[in-house]
Amino acid sequence: MLHRGLAICGLLWAVTSTVVAEDEKDGWKSLFDGKTFNGWKINENPDSWTVQDGMIRGKGDRSHLFTEEEFQDFEFKAEVMTAPGANSGMYFRVEFGPAWPKGYEAQVNNTHKDPRKTGSLYAISDVKEILCEDNKWWTQHIICQGNHIIIKVNDKVVVDYVDKENRFAKGRLGLQQHDPGSVVHYRNLMVKPLKAEKK
Repeated sequence: MLHRGLAICGLLWAVTSTVVAEDEKDGWKSLFDGKTFNGWKINENPDSWTVQDGMIRGKGDRSHLFTEEEFQDFEFKAEVMTAPGANSGMYFRVEFGPAWPKGYEAQVNNTHKDPRKTGSLYAISDVKEILCEDNKWWTQHIICQGNHIIIKVNDKVVVDYVDKENRFAKGRLGLQQHDPGSVVHYRNLMVKPLKAEKK
């Protein structure tokens, strides 16, 4: 029985290793180990963030979760699930700091009263259509090279924008917990560094 148990454990380890290898192929790197906030930094109200069942959960007072590492040109994607009325965001090229951080935000909002909906490049190129359902997983994927920003929701391009003002050139990635009435979950957070886009 002991040998059989060891064999099963070995098989499970091999399967897990294969999954990780698949997730991190082609230059992709996992940002979240599914258990801790290693590699992340919270700016305020740390109780607003928890790790549950391999997911990051935002619930409580306003707070932002930032990567410790900074990025310039990259792809950033995650699976997201919002509760009804939730408001959140995936930040990029953002500065660590209190309150509302400085940087770009890809909006996460299906049914919150804010008219800027999921997929918006917040207050720069806004999406007004509701693209996703609450209480279901969906994917948001950001591609950022130079001042060219693309946002995809469930593999559909919803923003393709060239920021001629070059507002933000480099910074951290981040997640937003907007307010006490908002509940949001993130999983499979991945980043892929890119070379600067040729002009």
